[in-house]
Amino acid sequence: MKLTVNLGADSYPIYIENNLLSRSASYIREIFSGRRIMIISDDHVYPLYGNKLTEQLSRDYDCRRLILPHGEATKDFQTLPAVYTALLEAKISRSDLIIALGGGVIGDLAGFAASSFLRGVKLIQIPTSLLAQVDSSVGGKVAVDLPQGKNLVGAFYQPALVLIDPLVLDTLDGRFIIDGMGEVIKYGCIKDAGLFRMLESHGSFAELKEELPAIIERCVDIKREVVEHDQFDTGERMLLNFGHTLGHTIEQYYHYGRESHGEAVAIGMYQITKLSEEQGLTVSGISERILAVLKSYGLPHECGLPMQELMGAILLDKKNLNNRLNVILLHDIGASFIHPTTADFFGQYGDAIL
Repeated sequence: MKLTVNLGADSYPIYIENNLLSRSASYIREIFSGRRIMIISDDHVYPLYGNKLTEQLSRDYDCRRLILPHGEATKDFQTLPAVYTALLEAKISRSDLIIALGGGVIGDLAGFAASSFLRGVKLIQIPTSLLAQVDSSVGGKVAVDLPQGKNLVGAFYQPALVLIDPLVLDTLDGRFIIDGMGEVIKYGCIKDAGLFRMLESHGSFAELKEELPAIIERCVDIKREVVEHDQFDTGERMLLNFGHTLGHTIEQYYHYGRESHGEAVAIGMYQITKLSEEQGLTVSGISERILAVLKSYGLPHECGLPMQELMGAILLDKKNLNNRLNVILLHDIGASFIHPTTADFFGQYGDAIL
């Protein structure tokens, strides 16, 4: 199946097919006629899929690779010099190509390197985690982390092509299937009550397996539509941040070593919906429906911290401008909205344990 993100000169196709990785070179040839390719991956993903990709591409291109340690700690500003050095040593030019082969960490890091090296090198995303397939590989948000917070250095840089092979998820550690389900549930919450009801009715990832390509397509299509309306995150695209204000602060509090991104977002979705129900901004009972779905797919809903412990990170959140904070809330399942407020939205619950 093929989707197209229509952004004028920055438009690009997204292909979602089982076994797509084994045919990826033919898709890459359609959009790239240069000479050199740098594949950026990690030490978990490359041994599984990197050789297959490199063998295909080496027939037509001078193919190099950079294999980084797996995990969120790699998506750090301090990793960038090593990436730039590898690109220089490989003699990558502005007419060449960078391929991000991996999950969200590699996609974000390689994407930011592509956006900034020589002021921009063509980029292809080949996401290998559920989270990256349904969310982070599409839309052009690329970034690295600073010690003070997640994704604080970044850019909007659209890929030239996204290749999604759902079968690569068969080798994914179970925790990272759960991690990706956090973002799948988010899409049901913000834009698609039907998707949410389907998740409610199945109750486990194993039951969803046969429908996975269609689920990935639905999530990507929602994101495609949102990005086309608001490429630079000034309006409707903010809805994709549901659960993220709290989620990012939880990740940062534990130095990205306890909850994964999807797990932290799951906590954020449930906890912020509880708060918005208390304030009469969300229909009563929605947080309980979210809680039930999170439990069905093995996702957490609490982190055991008082709100006051997280307030410092919330105040540093890049969405907190001049003490004005846009938080994403739900009127109901499938009906999200932007709620302009301040950090006091959270501060009044300082003693509450999340």
